[in-house]
Amino acid sequence: MLILRTLQWGPQHGYGIVLALRTHSGDVLQVETGTLYPALHRLERKGWVRSEWKQTESKQRARYYKITASGKKQLVNNLSRWEQIVTAIGSIMHGNPGEGEA
Repeated sequence: MLILRTLQWGPQHGYGIVLALRTHSGDVLQVETGTLYPALHRLERKGWVRSEWKQTESKQRARYYKITASGKKQLVNNLSRWEQIVTAIGSIMHGNPGEGEA
């Protein structure tokens, strides 16, 4: 879900995705390439992202990833579910003991 969200901001190579996640999370999320690339390959197999080889700003060749229409739809579905989970966990973590007991 985080990768798809990052790619909504525009096509990006793997290292750019890592930097975006790190920057937008205030350095809380430290995604390793050993985790990122298998996830990108899974997203590509599902048709949620597509990739192509391009040249970076520093003239190096890199694979750039772009979210697809199907990926955008999946992100919307995941975001709705994520919000439900956050609310449920917040209720449990901030609720008073004994609340909701019959």
